[in-house]
Amino acid sequence: MNHAQLTALGRALRVLGEHGEALTATTPDAQLYEVKADLRRALDLLEESVSSEVPSTRCPEHPNGPVDKDAPDKCLLCETRRRTARRSQLNGTFPRGRSAAPEEPLVRTPSRYGVRADRPQPQQRWLPEMWTGQAWQLCGTPRRDRQEAEQYLAAQRRGSRPAMAYRLVHEFTDYEVLRIWGEPVRVDIEPMGNV
Repeated sequence: MNHAQLTALGRALRVLGEHGEALTATTPDAQLYEVKADLRRALDLLEESVSSEVPSTRCPEHPNGPVDKDAPDKCLLCETRRRTARRSQLNGTFPRGRSAAPEEPLVRTPSRYGVRADRPQPQQRWLPEMWTGQAWQLCGTPRRDRQEAEQYLAAQRRGSRPAMAYRLVHEFTDYEVLRIWGEPVRVDIEPMGNV
């Protein structure tokens, strides 16, 4: 619903509210026809502003998903997930995960990020960075070869719009600045020195 539709619908509903407050047992038929016309106008505006189909469930995650009449939110997908959780809790089983070796303790909930043994070994890379006037920023693809990274930075310095300074950072298990070209000077981003 865009802003114009929202404004028009709000105005039509406020008019209907005023009609509702003014209704009495002695309201003439002419005024009732006017209420009927305003009610139709509000329904037409509402019909124009609704763009999606009627939700089949009360689930905010799956409003048009499959229906389960027994579920509190009528969502089959969420109810299946809840039933699986209840069943595994009652049976003492857990979702399929990494099988533990006999000497390892049982991991009940698999980690989202994996365990130490699953992580790949650190790889050596060289990161070309440029000084933006505020901070060091990666200016190219991290390279596996140091000489290739230095050649890339040399080409950047000879380019048409070189940065104030460049540096090469060695990444292995930690970061180490190998070499800096130029002088990084902090530049105030506010005009006139923030005066």
